Amino acid sequence: MSTTSSTTAGQRTAGRPSAVSRAGASTRTLETVRDQSGQVTSLVRRTQLPSGLRIVTEQMAGARSASVGVWVGVGSRDETTKTHGASHFLEHLLFKGTSERSALDISIELDAVGGEFNAFTAKEYTCFHARVLSDDLPLAVDVLGDMITGSLIATHDVDAERDVILDEIAMHDDDPDDVVQNLLAELAWGAESALGRPIAGTTGSIEAMTPAQIKRFYRRHYAPANTVISVAGALDHAAVVRAVKKAFGRHGWLDALAAPAPPRTTTARRRPKVAAGDGRVDRPFEQVNLVLGREGLTRDDERRYALGVLNTALGGGTSSRLFQEVREVRGLAYSVYSFASHYADSGIVGVAVGCLPDRTDEVLAVVREQLRLIAEEGITEDELVRGKGQLVGGMILGLEDSGSRMMRLGKNELVNGEVLGIDEVIARIEAVTLDEVREIAAEVFGRPELLALVGPA
Repeated sequence: MSTTSSTTAGQRTAGRPSAVSRAGASTRTLETVRDQSGQVTSLVRRTQLPSGLRIVTEQMAGARSASVGVWVGVGSRDETTKTHGASHFLEHLLFKGTSERSALDISIELDAVGGEFNAFTAKEYTCFHARVLSDDLPLAVDVLGDMITGSLIATHDVDAERDVILDEIAMHDDDPDDVVQNLLAELAWGAESALGRPIAGTTGSIEAMTPAQIKRFYRRHYAPANTVISVAGALDHAAVVRAVKKAFGRHGWLDALAAPAPPRTTTARRRPKVAAGDGRVDRPFEQVNLVLGREGLTRDDERRYALGVLNTALGGGTSSRLFQEVREVRGLAYSVYSFASHYADSGIVGVAVGCLPDRTDEVLAVVREQLRLIAEEGITEDELVRGKGQLVGGMILGLEDSGSRMMRLGKNELVNGEVLGIDEVIARIEAVTLDEVREIAAEVFGRPELLALVGPA
């Protein structure tokens, strides 16, 4: 049994969850959005199966496509030194074939309907996703379900894909942006910390990893209670749930009742602190790429909305302080921006710049001066208004297609345990005050500095 909710134009109302039983699923409506005429333009619903698998959908009026994502709560920070790179290795291997489909069959089935499919691994989750015409959504769900629950992880596939991953690691090692971000993480959390290690693993860890280790890692982390399926576009929620039960239940994967997800390697009891310091990697690149970082906020810190406005005003667009001062006024660099990364129990904020080697000292001096000013004085009222407008506008424009909507649903359900309505997120951004931004600026940019630098000696 499910609950329903109704709203006035553009408003959001959360539904109440139905009773959970061992025999059935729990379904609720999270958001209903109507236009001025009262027609439903967006309907977000969530079902949790007895196994713990969560299914979140958004029915989009007028859409002719649908996007589906399988989000698994495992990433590089869940690995030990012996399994470093296993999450990313698995991402590759689950495309290599099942007892029902070869790797070629998987590609042919989705290519034949014009579908797009891919996957990615992050520090705290892995996502497999596909985008198809709405009529082909059951096919996409079936293929992904077969991949997730029935992959063979055969020894010959492990050996073949090992070389592919080593080639990918070498490719990242030739990309200065990747090198400097990996160096920043290592400086921040340490080379022995799961957060401080590169997502793809290292040449040594990938060469040493065995099929048995990968299979054990798969069985430990790829469980229904650790998984979210998100779907957005032209769809019917009940039909999606039926398709998921069929596709993900064929190998007995959904048979067991929900069990707790495995604990993270680093837990909230031992919050990883961001260390201060500096490091350099010499590379024969034409540019110097540098990042000035500070410890940031965790992903559940309510001040992240104020930090988002601050980040936008500092280096989030062409009107931002850093873009204007570093590029427009002084012509010191082509690329300059700021960022904020949030994790379960840590976070980092930073400024990234790419410049000519002989401009490095001047760039550092200018960026440090801007950070000092913003820490001492905060931002102006005009910057506050522009920052809010840019955040809201960018978020709405970024949700124009089913793929971006699916990504929002899946990531929020998996990492935050809730899916906030768009109007609710906008309200939280609009509620940010100048004093809140000034307080977070003083706190964050008053912290010890990290400097990662990659370029010619």
